[in-house]
Order: sequence, then C-alpha cells, then structure tokens
Amino acid sequence: MNTRSKDLAPAVRSILEAASERSGGDERVSVEARSLPEAFAAAEADGRVPVIAEVKPTSPTTDGARRDDPVALAESMVEGGAAALSVLTEPDHFDGSVESLERVREAVDVPVLRKDFLVREDQLDAVEADVVLLIARFVDDDLAELVEAARDRGFQPLVEVHTREELAAALAAGADLIGVNNRDLGKLEVDLSTFESLAPEVPDRVTLIAESGIAMPADARRMREAGADALLIGSAIMDAEGDDAAGTGGDVSANTRRFTAAETEEEV
Repeated sequence: MNTRSKDLAPAVRSILEAASERSGGDERVSVEARSLPEAFAAAEADGRVPVIAEVKPTSPTTDGARRDDPVALAESMVEGGAAALSVLTEPDHFDGSVESLERVREAVDVPVLRKDFLVREDQLDAVEADVVLLIARFVDDDLAELVEAARDRGFQPLVEVHTREELAAALAAGADLIGVNNRDLGKLEVDLSTFESLAPEVPDRVTLIAESGIAMPADARRMREAGADALLIGSAIMDAEGDDAAGTGGDVSANTRRFTAAETEEEV
C-alpha cells in the first residue's frame, strides 16, 4: 500500500483503508478482453468523441444517488454513443458491486472498465472485466507487478496518475493505457489544467484518457484539444446531484450524447 496515504483527503483515506481490508477472488480469473483502443478508434470513425461513461450510483464527492438498474443505465449510455463503460465495484463508498459489473458486461458489447481501488494482486480475481483501474498513488512500488499481473490474466490495465512522478512510474511500469485524474486526491480539488500540463509528456504509443472534472461539452473539447484520446465521465452523465429519493435523475442517454457529440453539430 502507498506509504503516503496520510497525505490523502479523509474521504479518500477511508476508501483506501476499506480497500486494504477487502478480500480478493477465490480463483485466478482469465479474461478475453474487448479492446479499449479499438473501441475508441471505432467511435472516432463514427464521428463520436470517445467517452467512457461511468455507472456510478454515488460517490463521496457528489450529493444524492442513482438507484436505477445498472444494466438499464449502461444500455442508455451505449445508446448515447459511449465507446466504453466504467462500472464501480467499490461497495462501501460508491454503492458498487461486482455483481453489477457482471450484469452490465453481459448486457453490452463495449469494453467495460472495473472502477475500484485495488491494492493487492488477489483483488484482480474478484470479477472479470475488460479493463482494470490501477491508481498509481495507491499502489506505489507494487505498480509494475500489478500491471504485469493484470495482463497475465488478460485484463487491460488502465493506470491512473495525477503528478509527473506518478506519470513517470506508470511509464516505467510499461503502461500503455494512462488516465490523468484532474482531481487531487489530497484536497479533492479539480483542475483541468492538470491534464494539460501532463499530456505533452506522454508518448504517442500511450492511449491517454482525461478523468474527472469534465462537466460540460466545452470541457470535453478542451481536454481533446490538449491531447486526450478519450474521456472518462461520471457525475455529469449520471447527474446524481439534486436527484430525488426515488433515484429518477436525468436522461442518461441524452447526457452521454452531449459529450459524445461535443465536436459535431449534433451536440444537444
């Protein structure tokens, strides 16, 4: 586990502590993954901004929750043009579950990212997915080993970074899918210039994803102009803020389309 956890915001430290106690799978998984870069290329060819839309019932940084069926949400996101999906499996702070991911992945034909806070190799075996998230700040010196362990199982590892130091560690670990998180896990503040400052240092061989803080189509265009191959968008699509107790929320398909059409005249 990362020895710098004391520098994390209390909410994030709580997530990390819970993650360190969560058990992994009983048996080693083997995955035939759907290609994330190919899904992005297909979206581009179709005139869509490549978007990973996130099925996120709630989070420590949003108010309210979505209680819709995860499969219905996922299908609406794909209908709105999402090139891939992210499904939260963290149960304690995001109301996620591996069961939701299993159901979503069975229902759609796009790549599905497992969004969780993995700190040990055995936790990779909890559920099959196409892509797994590895947060550089959380795993510290174990990053290279976890990248290799994920690939050995057939996963595509997406390594999340926020600083130049973390980016260097991701590249040294051989990551070819890198996400730049615009949210500082120490202060929970969002700054889109984080991506803009790191993107020029990422080699062309790497598929680069902008994460967090993309709240409107103008933000999507800004990240794309800065070099993002794709965007990971959660709250702006789920529209959890201001949701009512019944969990009806906004139109997820239309919300997704706002971003996938951000570079065309079809923006809604």
